[in-house]
Amino acid sequence: MNDTTAETPKLSWWRRLSNGLKRTSSSLGTAVADLVTKRKLDRAMLEDIEDVLLQADLGTAVAARIAEAVGTGRYDKAISAEEVKSVVATEVEKVLAPVARPLVIDAARKPFVILVVGVNGSGKTTTIGKLAAKFSAEGRSVMLAAGDTFRAAAIEQLKVWGERTKSPVVAGAQGSDAASLAFNALSTAKEQQRDVLLIDTAGRLQNKAELMNELEKVVRVVRKVDATAPHAVLLVLDATVGQNALSQVEAFHRTAGVTGLAMTKLDGTARGGILVALAEKHQLPVHFIGVGEGVDDLAPFTARDFAKAVAGIES
Repeated sequence: MNDTTAETPKLSWWRRLSNGLKRTSSSLGTAVADLVTKRKLDRAMLEDIEDVLLQADLGTAVAARIAEAVGTGRYDKAISAEEVKSVVATEVEKVLAPVARPLVIDAARKPFVILVVGVNGSGKTTTIGKLAAKFSAEGRSVMLAAGDTFRAAAIEQLKVWGERTKSPVVAGAQGSDAASLAFNALSTAKEQQRDVLLIDTAGRLQNKAELMNELEKVVRVVRKVDATAPHAVLLVLDATVGQNALSQVEAFHRTAGVTGLAMTKLDGTARGGILVALAEKHQLPVHFIGVGEGVDDLAPFTARDFAKAVAGIES
């Protein structure tokens, strides 16, 4: 019986991903099917297909490229919805393949410091908890730093994840200085020879200059303990914000030097294509995607699976 339990996540990640992207793929699929039925492919149909792709937040460049690929060699012919889906999957995969890169923990850096940034409500603290569970399961010793000192709830949430993953949590009182807390956490993690230190940060709205300044201060202070830290700056994005994610990437990249992305809540939106627009525009590595609340609902990002799930192709 245990064997089956161990294998379930492996078997069901595709199912979870494809279910999680259902709102995106069915809005795309339904619209495409409606367009191609009883019509031959012409310029007007391609423009309609492009509009459907734009509504899924795939971005103008990608939508235009897909429409062009759909039209190649098919003018004045009947085309099936399946053919269009297949082209969508192929073109989306081309955009995503270069950014689908795992987050590699460099064992020579002890601890390997991951600074986790993002706006409030993006799923940052939960993502940290899930990563702590993942790294612990890989046999790494993890420490968590509750650097979102503005929100008592975030501190408490991180402590719960600490207990769940048997990882010590460095936390201060609500309102305490985030940079000092990060400094202490890294000093302690270094003394204890921890493998990974995950630092939570306040959910800064990208237009709040003083909060961005505080994030810069956290980075500066961490470098006093280890000049090479943070070794990764992970930006957690909520897929349901759509186009707004593009400006979040710009703001956080400028302030904290984002090295990779994790996108959550893909199961809550019909605009999952935003990940494709982000990949096209910023070309930052996408390390993880999340399609639910469960600890197994955050997984390393693979371009082909995502492309097929967005297009609504059954594996």
